[in-house]
Amino acid sequence: MVDRTDGYVTAVGYTHGYYSVLNPLRARLAFLNAGLHIGPIATACELGFGQGVSIACHAAASPTRWHGNDFNAEHVRFARELAAASGTEIGLHQDTFEAFAGRSDLPAFDYIGLHGVWSWVSDRNRAAIVDFIQRKLKPGGIVYLGYNALPGWSALAPIRHLLVEHAGRAEAGLGIVRRVDAAVAFFDALLAAEPAYSRDNPQVAEWFATLKDGDRRYLAHEFFNDHWAPMYVAEVARWLAPAGLSYACSAAFPEHMDAASLSPVQREMLEKIQDPLLRESTRDFMVNRVFRQDYWVRQPRTLSGPERIAALRAERVVLASPRLPRKVRAILALNQAGWYAACEAVLGVLADHKPRTLGEIEQVLGPMGHDLAQIVDAAVLIASCGNLMAAQDDAVAAGVRSRTDMLNAHLIERARTQGDVQHLVSPVIGGGIEVGREQQLFLSALKQGKTRAQEWVEEAATYLGLPHDDDGLNEEASAFANDALPLLRAFQIL
Repeated sequence: MVDRTDGYVTAVGYTHGYYSVLNPLRARLAFLNAGLHIGPIATACELGFGQGVSIACHAAASPTRWHGNDFNAEHVRFARELAAASGTEIGLHQDTFEAFAGRSDLPAFDYIGLHGVWSWVSDRNRAAIVDFIQRKLKPGGIVYLGYNALPGWSALAPIRHLLVEHAGRAEAGLGIVRRVDAAVAFFDALLAAEPAYSRDNPQVAEWFATLKDGDRRYLAHEFFNDHWAPMYVAEVARWLAPAGLSYACSAAFPEHMDAASLSPVQREMLEKIQDPLLRESTRDFMVNRVFRQDYWVRQPRTLSGPERIAALRAERVVLASPRLPRKVRAILALNQAGWYAACEAVLGVLADHKPRTLGEIEQVLGPMGHDLAQIVDAAVLIASCGNLMAAQDDAVAAGVRSRTDMLNAHLIERARTQGDVQHLVSPVIGGGIEVGREQQLFLSALKQGKTRAQEWVEEAATYLGLPHDDDGLNEEASAFANDALPLLRAFQIL
């Protein structure tokens, strides 16, 4: 009998996370900034969708037709529950990668995404993923791939080795969560003994401090599978070559901003490297990359200068937060005065949370001395902080609003008993935005016509088992009214 799990953890379900990087809409700014053509995304696929929160949000909030696979029956059941709640038709298939690649009832795809999965599966399954892409990706189609990267994992991989060795020797019958707990406690004790390994690799203690407080379900799936393989980007390129894929650009906006993250000497060195994979490999050493988020493309087309400018001017964006992180503001103010001024100007134009094209922003800021190139650089930098997002056309948002309303109503109702889904979905951005359980319960009160903050606190406290005068909830309700509520209205979540 074939083992469908192929060494993958199934004893505990994956977390209910949402990953905005899987939203195809955000690929537009990255591709255009890199000077590459990107076409409409009519069909999309998520491989290994886990609990299905991302695929359910992206399908409900856009006209794109989505398919995906996961072999875990409980994951597929939950994903189908979300799809039914929104009334969205999604092809959610309980298949292994090999079985999914062999299906004859799937369309060709404009976009295929997988986040993390590549690092956690066997070579056999990686080959099945490549086979699927080779069969199903359209010419000009995009693949998003997020994976554990080298050299960043070089010093940290031994931790995973020892954790797995300890867990594999646990007493028979001990569940995966308890084995993870025991392994984490064991390594914590090892660090307390001050081994030479941690002295020679000082980043280990800080990294492990974050890991040991992590959700045990996430740790089980991230570290305790039989297969676990961080890779260099050039190695990934060799894997993907049979599918006809070329490296396009990073899906992580900070990687588009060398001037903000690399020294002048480092930038000068990279500028001399013509080969894109050698340049990316070298950059990974400069920043000690731990996780890569890449776009790959079949049959890429470079835009002419006028084509790129026209496409950038038509690109629609919306502001999620007007405040950049303090560290980013300080770096810009000290080292990149021109960028700082452009960022402040773009933030000011978008402060009302209304979507605008970069061309419309240029019309406002051009007379003030900010040209399109500066505006694009500012937009990418603001996006790198998570403060700026791609926005759909108003007609598209209106067309999917009923589905996002139904999915949000379902998630808000669910927040009364469970707090595992920490996002709601916006038709404006075609995807999810973080809204914690407490805020979801405040929204529940608002939808019942309760307009006072104290009523929101009472609603949330009832389901959280807290006193109705809880100080923490009162503070959160005040912040919700002042900061979150205007954004949720602008993003058509309320």
